[in-house]
Amino acid sequence: MSRLSWVPLLTSLALIGCSESSSLSRDYSDTGMSAPESGDDYDPDDGTNSGWDDGYGSETENDFLALTPATTDAYVFVANPSRDTVSRIEVPALEVITVEVGSNPQVVATTDDYSKAVTFNQDADSISIIDGESLDVTTVEVRPNLNQMKVSPDGLWAFCYHDPNVETADSSGASSTFEVSFVHLETFEHFPMVAGFTPKEVEFTPDGTLALIVGHAYLAMVDLLEENLSPEIVTIADDVLDPPEAEEVELTPDGTFAFVRQYGTDEIIVVDLIAREASAVQVGANPTDLDLSPDGGQAAIVTRGSGELWLLDAEDPFAPAEVISLPEDELLGSLLFAPDGQQGILYTTASLTNHYAVWDLASDDVEVHALVKPIQSMAISPTSTSLLVFHTLEDADDASSSDLYYGEHAISLIDLDDFRSNAIGIEGEPIAFANTDDGSHGFFIMDGLEQLMVLDYNSLLYEPVDLKSTPVHVGALPNTNYAWVNQEHDMGRLSFFDAETSTLQTITGFELNSEIEHY
Repeated sequence: MSRLSWVPLLTSLALIGCSESSSLSRDYSDTGMSAPESGDDYDPDDGTNSGWDDGYGSETENDFLALTPATTDAYVFVANPSRDTVSRIEVPALEVITVEVGSNPQVVATTDDYSKAVTFNQDADSISIIDGESLDVTTVEVRPNLNQMKVSPDGLWAFCYHDPNVETADSSGASSTFEVSFVHLETFEHFPMVAGFTPKEVEFTPDGTLALIVGHAYLAMVDLLEENLSPEIVTIADDVLDPPEAEEVELTPDGTFAFVRQYGTDEIIVVDLIAREASAVQVGANPTDLDLSPDGGQAAIVTRGSGELWLLDAEDPFAPAEVISLPEDELLGSLLFAPDGQQGILYTTASLTNHYAVWDLASDDVEVHALVKPIQSMAISPTSTSLLVFHTLEDADDASSSDLYYGEHAISLIDLDDFRSNAIGIEGEPIAFANTDDGSHGFFIMDGLEQLMVLDYNSLLYEPVDLKSTPVHVGALPNTNYAWVNQEHDMGRLSFFDAETSTLQTITGFELNSEIEHY
C-alpha cells in the first residue's frame, strides 16, 4: 500500500487589485463568512477532519438525468427498461429495429468509435454488448448489487459499480457496495474484484490503459493491460478513519498525474500514476472546484474559503503555483472553462447570488457581471461564443417582488464577446439540455411541459417547439443540427428536430415500427 506524503507548496502570486501583502487575506464582512484562522478545524458534525468551513456546503454541478439514449453519428440507441429491450433508430430515415437485452436496462452507452452500444441491465446483474451494425447481442453477467456503468475512452472496457448517489430498489439477500466488475467488450471476459471501499467515482486514463476507482480515503488503480486484473490501493487521506469527502478527480492528458479534490480541506491530493504515490499539495481554504484547462496544461482550483483561484502546472504540480485573488465582495466557488481556453466563468450554486465573474486567461483580470436571478447551473456553447445560465426558482436574498421574473423560472443567454444578455422567463423547471457540435444551437426541456426549447447561440433568440407528449430526455446527434427528444409513451416516443429547417419528425411505438409523424 502506498503511503501519503505531505508536500508544502510555495506560491508565486498574480494579484488583482491588491498588494502582495494582502493577497492571502480578505475582508469577509460582506460575504457572511467568518475569516479562517490557522489550525482551525471544521465543525465535527460535518464529516470532515481538517481545513476550514465557510458554512455554505458543496457546490453542485447538475448532471441532468440518467437513462439518456446513446448516440452515434448515424444511430440513436434507446433503452426500454419496462420491456427489457433496446431500440436502434437510424437518422434521418427514422428506421427502427428493437433487440432484447437483459432485465431492466438502466444505462446505455456507445463506444467512441460508434461500433458498439452497451447496456447495464439492473435486475439481471448483467451488461449487454450490441454490435452497432448487425445488432448481435452478447450478454455478460456482472456482480450483484451494482447500479452504474462507465465505458473506457478506447471502447474496450465497461466498468460496473455501486454508486451511492443513484437511487435503486433495495436488494434482497447478501450484498456489497465494495465489489466492482470490469468487462472486456471484445473478448467478453469478466473480471470481478473488491475495491475495498464504496466507489465515489471512476476515471480512465486517456489511452484507456489504467482505471482509477476513487473513494474518500483510498484510490484503487487497475492496470488494464494486465492479464489478470487486480487493484493496487493508494491512500489519499491522512486520516483514513475520518477522511474528508472526495468530490472530484481530474487526470492529466498524458496520464501521468491524477488530482483529487476533497471538500473542506486546504489541500489537493496529487497522485503520481507512474510511481503509484500520493502527495498533498497545499492550496487555499476550502477548495470547492477542480478543473483542468482545455489544453490540459493547468489544474485550476477555486478555493472559496480564501477567495482565490490556484493554478498548478499539470506537468509539474509541485512547482510554485500561481494564485489569483478573486473579487473580495463575491462568493465564487465554481469554475467553467470556455472550450477555446480564452475565458473562465466563476460563479456559485451554494448561495442565492445573482452575480458571475469572467476570468480573462490572457490578462488574469476578473470582471463581475450581474444576472436577473441566482444560478442553478451554467453551460458554454462548444464554440465558446455564448453562455447559457439556468436560474434558480428562488430569488436573490436582496430581491424585490417587482424584480424581473421574481418567483418564476428563467434562463439567460449571454454573448461572451460583448456580454449582451437575453433573460427569458420560462414556464417550468429545466431538466435536461444539449448543444449541437458546431455551437449554433442549444436545446432544453422542462419538467411536465410538452415542449422543446430551441436556442440560437448566434442571435441569442429562442423558439418553443410543441411536442405530442411530455419529454424526459434531450440530446443532439453528432455532426448534425438534429436534436432528439425522448418522451413519455406506453410504447415509446422519440422526436427529431432539425434546427436548420425547423421541422419536427416523431416516431411512436418503437417496437411496433409505427408511422412517422411530420409536423
